[in-house]
Amino acid sequence: HITELSNSPADEALSIALARVEPGVTTRWHRLIGTTERYVMLSGQGVVEIGNLPPRAVAPHDVVIIPPGCRQRITNTGSQDLLFHALCTPRFRPSAYEDVDR
Repeated sequence: HITELSNSPADEALSIALARVEPGVTTRWHRLIGTTERYVMLSGQGVVEIGNLPPRAVAPHDVVIIPPGCRQRITNTGSQDLLFHALCTPRFRPSAYEDVDR
């Protein structure tokens, strides 16, 4: 579940979204072409997977940096919703999204 908080041609440099992942859910493998993404964890517990790096546990106040073109997914390992801000530079455009789930 994604709620865009700021994504406007008036601010090409950055977009901000609120993401919510329900307990037990893993997002699809995907990547953003030409866009760096940062997850700022707000609440809940999860495991993030980025490229070929080992899975990493995340909790509130953690920041995850995902380079452009790098595959990524996140799993909610807790019992409550996993909430985080997704900050994209430059701003998110649907044309940059690529589903790479296999």
